[in-house]
Amino acid sequence: MVTFGVDAHKRTHTIVAVDDRGTPLGQITVGTTSKDHLGLLRWAARFGAERRWAVEDCRHLSRRLERDLLSAGERIVRVPPKLMAHVRDSARTYGKSDPIDALAVARAAQREPDLPVARLDGPDRELRLLVDHRESLVAERTRLICRLRWHLHELDPGWEPKARSLDAQRTLDEVQARLQQQTGVVARLARDLAHRCAELTAVINALEKEIAQLVEKLAPALLALPGCGPLTAAKIIGETAGVDRFKSRDAYARYNGTAPLPVWSSNKARHRLSRTGNRQLNAALHRIALTQARWHPPAKALIDRRKNGGNSGREAIRILKRRLSDAVFQALLHDQTHALVPAA
Repeated sequence: MVTFGVDAHKRTHTIVAVDDRGTPLGQITVGTTSKDHLGLLRWAARFGAERRWAVEDCRHLSRRLERDLLSAGERIVRVPPKLMAHVRDSARTYGKSDPIDALAVARAAQREPDLPVARLDGPDRELRLLVDHRESLVAERTRLICRLRWHLHELDPGWEPKARSLDAQRTLDEVQARLQQQTGVVARLARDLAHRCAELTAVINALEKEIAQLVEKLAPALLALPGCGPLTAAKIIGETAGVDRFKSRDAYARYNGTAPLPVWSSNKARHRLSRTGNRQLNAALHRIALTQARWHPPAKALIDRRKNGGNSGREAIRILKRRLSDAVFQALLHDQTHALVPAA
């Protein structure tokens, strides 16, 4: 088995081939176009048919390479960047270069047996792109609203819109009507900001409807989970990127940061909050937990039981999040399984 370690960059990819013992057999640097990748496959064929590719997990740089290799029937594993650092530290050579990094990727893939396997992008990535785009537009609108409020305060300190109301078209219409009677540069800038906020609001609302329709098709079981709305479900689906790549619910909990970390020695077992894992996914689970803690009877009973047992409120929420991670894992598995089964 020959392993090809790939160090991906924006303009070039450096590949090092190693045998089963980690001995380098050859290296090459190619461009990032599909034509360059075809030449790379011809170069790799000289090492035999028994091969696999190990790519550093930075998909914004390696997505086209992965797509071309997968389309050609190649097998690819993704190596987390933190594993490369340990390999470089234990190597005999010093320094950092593209060939050294590619060699570290290949050796890390040989050392770790259960690395995630790459696959072609599906609906989950499309959903993630839509969610990320919506969040970017919301952040841009928030910046515009902050500037608009300062202009409105300068024009009339005695009047201001209600808090968190400038994302509503009715409030923006009211602001624009008041600004029509104002003159000067500040009023002109405020009118322009209000107009742009209205445009962004229309686009954001349209994206929310599109995301909700996609989630209803992809994850009905996840949507049925109390406290999980369409936007939260879309965030979970996009950040999970395929629940079948996790071997168990415990592996999924470790990925999303809800699995507690052991921090004890001697005879007293103790755990603490994990600050690792996917924080976007962790935040989505936290939103569900807070929602359930307010009105969902089983969640309220769990929190009360934990508090009566000596846990603090924050510790009870952490325990609830760990339970929710298992529930989300099962819901995603259910949705994926039924999506693969053709309708009768």
